Amino acid sequence: MSVRRGLLVFLATALLTLTACGTPSTPRSATCPNGKIRFGIEPFEDPARLTPAARVLGDALAKSLNCPVEIQVTENYSAEVLAMQNGRLDVAIFGPLGYVFASQRAKAEAVASFGSADGKLSSYTAGIWVPKDSDITSVAQLRGRSLALASVGSTSGDALPRKALVDAGIPTGEVRINYAGGHPQALLALTNHAVDAAEINSQQLATATGSGTFDPNKFRQVWKSEPIPNDPVTVRGDLDPAFKNAVRDALLKLDPAAVGQIGALLDVSPPGPLVAVDRSTYQPLFDLAKALGLTEKDI
Repeated sequence: MSVRRGLLVFLATALLTLTACGTPSTPRSATCPNGKIRFGIEPFEDPARLTPAARVLGDALAKSLNCPVEIQVTENYSAEVLAMQNGRLDVAIFGPLGYVFASQRAKAEAVASFGSADGKLSSYTAGIWVPKDSDITSVAQLRGRSLALASVGSTSGDALPRKALVDAGIPTGEVRINYAGGHPQALLALTNHAVDAAEINSQQLATATGSGTFDPNKFRQVWKSEPIPNDPVTVRGDLDPAFKNAVRDALLKLDPAAVGQIGALLDVSPPGPLVAVDRSTYQPLFDLAKALGLTEKDI
């Protein structure tokens, strides 16, 4: 075979290979624009429990959209916001306060949240607990005491308890705040008597009570917040509108069983289908951030 003929055969073969595999100009699927969907989850629970529960939801979404879903439980709240801002997450579940900053920095759009069995948006509460024999009976008596909070940037495990201190007239610095690293760790600090008080939200309370790691009869709640709308599932704002619409529609059509495991960790039991939400649903959290003067540097 001549060199010229061999070169022509090589080029023809290469062209056929490129045609079979698709070229860069081949239109990408609106529901699978990058070959996979990167789905971030805030670290509100022990990753050993959270990750498999989130994967059930991710697998259901993957099947609905015919696109692989990669679950990423982020290291902390701020890491999740930064990941979406930098284009490394397409879809994410944020805490309500985390969503406030994700909407500002990454244009995150809330599209769905966890519904109860009657189809209504679920909610939870923040709380501050003390040992049953403690002399602390109100938030005002925390002055000079130690208080375990979950993580910087947490809605129920940071911002709302600190707002309760402000409302009680306690200046910053007059309570020894210990960021434990998460809701389970804050509860553990209390049960190990490492602090005088700790935040325990209703979600963590249900999980720990159900698993037998917390006996509420040995402790007492001295403060409870107003109901907080449950965590939103968001999509990154700069993505194709067709993709965002497809994700929203798929989420709202998922079987309750697909969201039940992660819903249970958010104290949604029995689960209903995901329900539609938008920015206005979380306006009280935008107001909270403004009242406390919070910025993205505070998460």
